[in-house]
Amino acid sequence: MTISPLERATDEFAAQLARWRTDRGLSKRALAAAMGFDPSYVSHVEGRRHRPTEDFARRAENVLDADGAIWAAYTAYETLRQSAPALGVRPPQQRPDSDAWSVPGISLIVEREQAAIGLRDGRFHVVVRRHLHNVGTEPIVRYPVRIHVDRYPQHPRRSARLHHGAPLAWAELGFSARRLADDGGEPESMIWRASHDSDAVKELWLHFANTDRPFPLYPGQRTTIEYAFGVAEDKWGPWFQRAVRMPTRELEVTLDFPADAQPVVWGTVTSLSAEAVPLSTPILVEQNDARTTFSWAARMPLLGARYRFEWRLTDNP
Repeated sequence: MTISPLERATDEFAAQLARWRTDRGLSKRALAAAMGFDPSYVSHVEGRRHRPTEDFARRAENVLDADGAIWAAYTAYETLRQSAPALGVRPPQQRPDSDAWSVPGISLIVEREQAAIGLRDGRFHVVVRRHLHNVGTEPIVRYPVRIHVDRYPQHPRRSARLHHGAPLAWAELGFSARRLADDGGEPESMIWRASHDSDAVKELWLHFANTDRPFPLYPGQRTTIEYAFGVAEDKWGPWFQRAVRMPTRELEVTLDFPADAQPVVWGTVTSLSAEAVPLSTPILVEQNDARTTFSWAARMPLLGARYRFEWRLTDNP
């Protein structure tokens, strides 16, 4: 049986997709979640039951960071498809510009998130750093931030009473944000504006601007932002959660506690398709005389997943 050039190009695209997905350590379901596709669609494309589309190829190339291999396989396929029967009419295209791809409703990729929480002097200090890439077609001028406290997560009514009597206040957060310079220069402060205010939840828009000037994140550009805040120990509760609301390539979490509190930390993940299950990789522990640090990292965390870390301290059983 003779295989046509178009069929060979289809096979090559499916093979490249499977190879890069495997190299990145992703299941078909995990890749589909990061791309914003139904898991069955990825399976059908790899199985040659569905032909690749431009939108699918762009998303796969960007999510898998495939050095242009997936996009090259797609353009070879598309050249053959459009030029048949007169093959070779259109020249092959280059790797897609990042500004031509986006998940519907999403124009940012978080290339790396580094989130840290530490307990010092009766106060939890949180620092979140995100390396962002605008893969959309419009400039990004603001970024959402959500702060949620829950002192007694297993007892909602008790938490509600506590937070109603002593609501979380903007002033006590000491919230600050900045954009870090790629060349190692001085960071620039970022202004923010509140968008939601309740007893236990604060939401705000972090603007790509300060009192001196705006600095929008234009299509194709990358930048790094960092924000920090603090919450008193008697309002926080023994947990820290990272919700993956944008396609994310790397997620790192660090928890830092006084060593004399004998901290114990564990973690779970809840996804759109499963209840809370243990993390798939272990939490690493490093200890010195004064502090105990827990660290955990994941590549390509599931879009829509919630990674939750909980702990027990000797003075907080």
